[in-house]
Amino acid sequence: MNKLIVTEMPVRGRDCTLYAEIEEGAGTREISFSPLDCTGILGNIYIGQVERVVSNIQGAFVRIGEGIVCFYSLKEQEHAVYTNGKNKINGRYTLKAGDQLLVQVMREAMRGKRPTVTSKLEFHGKYLILAAGISVLRVSAKLSADVRRRLKEWLAPEVTEEYGLIVRTNAGAADKDQIFQELDILKKRRHQVLKKGQSRTCYSLIQEAQPFYLGAIQNAYTENLEEIVTDVPAVYEKIQTYLTEYQPEDLNKLRLYRDTLMPLNKLYALEGVLSRLLEKHVWLKSGGFLVIEQTEAFVSIDVNTGKYMSNKKSQETYHKINLEAAREIAFQLRLRNLSGIILVDFINLNQPEYENELIYEFRKYLKKDRVKADVVDMTALKIVEVTRQKVRRPVSEDFEALERV
Repeated sequence: MNKLIVTEMPVRGRDCTLYAEIEEGAGTREISFSPLDCTGILGNIYIGQVERVVSNIQGAFVRIGEGIVCFYSLKEQEHAVYTNGKNKINGRYTLKAGDQLLVQVMREAMRGKRPTVTSKLEFHGKYLILAAGISVLRVSAKLSADVRRRLKEWLAPEVTEEYGLIVRTNAGAADKDQIFQELDILKKRRHQVLKKGQSRTCYSLIQEAQPFYLGAIQNAYTENLEEIVTDVPAVYEKIQTYLTEYQPEDLNKLRLYRDTLMPLNKLYALEGVLSRLLEKHVWLKSGGFLVIEQTEAFVSIDVNTGKYMSNKKSQETYHKINLEAAREIAFQLRLRNLSGIILVDFINLNQPEYENELIYEFRKYLKKDRVKADVVDMTALKIVEVTRQKVRRPVSEDFEALERV
């Protein structure tokens, strides 16, 4: 069973709101924080203005506010929702400088790269994502074949040329009425955004994303959710309001923690969790260890035998360490929010059956991650290539941002 914790605590000298997911018997599985005096832009929808189009990189730079210029892929211009008229050339609408269009921030600024915006506006619910630009129905692969088939029968008629639907894992435990009630809410939100976009001025914030901890609650798998706990009365009220409107079935799981002598950050040792997030070395229970390093281009993870002692044959010994490392790596990727290209140098094994089992188990652990992650391949040099979708910046960059402001 899991607990979702929302609290306030100082991080690097700045007061922050902190969210953590605690798994019974395993400790903190996910953690994120945001300064109280700063609001993020991820998920926000704006009226942006094209500053320039750069054809050789198939992109454009779109300003969404004072000092905020974002990257926009020209592959998305066919889905653009213009707010100041369209530029039609040879029968096609072509983006040009000065155009104003509705855009949503899909990726935060990371390591000097600008934020990324998209015309494929998404409206998220607990069970569904209503997404412009796909016009298809996608159902979570984590659901059983029978459940997937049932959900497709229900929702296939709802897909239109204007938008498609992504069915989330939580939909597997919902009934038809719950799913369609949420679908109606998402349709209304989309309609309101499009309507506002035609009447507001450039750089207007058309829809503000909910606080990051509410998004985390929405994204959590509720099948194993025991409770949602906060010791901040104002946050409790916001969560209560959100659950009442959007997730009433989870309202009974919300609890206001009142022990001032032992605040939540102390009770769950969250300060210690944060302090360990930047350590390069991560020890395994067997005595082996990982070395995790973030470079400009990729994340490098090296698996070492360390203090492991065993009388068994060396291949069996290394195989056991590798299996333990695979589980820990999947956990660390989620906890540290590492993404992009990840290269893992496991201990070399000469037996194909061990390698096949390692890749199988590694994929199984990665599937538990809510962010899309998978093993791509094992190279000739026995380096395992992993990809994890980039959405939020790594926790290490959140620390850096605290010190810059």
